[in-house]
Amino acid sequence: MHAPLHALTATLLALTTLALAGCALAPNGPAIDDSRRARGQDSRVLFVVLHYTVGDFRRAMQVLTEGEVSAHYLLSDEVPPRIYRLVDETRRAWHSGNSAWQGHRLLNASSIGIEIVHPGPRTDGEGRRVDIPFPEAQIEALIPLLRDIAARHAIRPERILGHGEVSPSYKEDPGPTFPWRRLAEAGLTPPWPDAAAVTAQQALFEAAPPEAAWYQQALARHGYAVEPSGSFDAQTARVLMNFQMRYRPVRFDGRPDAETAALLQVLTRP
Repeated sequence: MHAPLHALTATLLALTTLALAGCALAPNGPAIDDSRRARGQDSRVLFVVLHYTVGDFRRAMQVLTEGEVSAHYLLSDEVPPRIYRLVDETRRAWHSGNSAWQGHRLLNASSIGIEIVHPGPRTDGEGRRVDIPFPEAQIEALIPLLRDIAARHAIRPERILGHGEVSPSYKEDPGPTFPWRRLAEAGLTPPWPDAAAVTAQQALFEAAPPEAAWYQQALARHGYAVEPSGSFDAQTARVLMNFQMRYRPVRFDGRPDAETAALLQVLTRP
């Protein structure tokens, strides 16, 4: 008599355990059954946006945790660098502001923001701009972080970007010393423009410089939000400057020239 009763009790306990495993009990809401998952889904995260802090670590941590702006990660300049998670990836951080890329706008909702502790541009005694390189240790810490994020969210290489690229009218970070080519060589961003192809195109553009409309169309194909004004206006100069910072950081005056046109042509041709 006791054995069947014991078996029945064990069965009921097992069924109860299975039922509880499939349901999450919310303190002030309904029980949610998590036992099944839909195949038709993907990550909401489409972009990674890189920033520099223009300030030291202590100030950056204060601003990013106590103010209205935030980022998912803060990469310190400590030795060795540390990666601080300030916002969970499932939540929106306030880091990209009025931003756009490839037709997507207001990227806070669809991006992960990474702030890198860096002083930003300085001015020397003669009033000239001085851009400080990023420490090698920071880049060595950043690359595996980017690789992990990109793998988990299936982020396409052309969507790992700088703040200046998605908000060129008022931002320029991570600036001209950020080693974008290192990220390309690591397979995180698109392949670097082929030097021979750029040289060949540059000769053609030196003979026949393109007009403003051509630059604006090429920049838009690349991903920038640029108005097709047909003139070399202020907004086009800002976009060109940010493009040059990434692909030709030795000179980023925002002016059109044959080398910039050649880089654009190589990067945007089918």
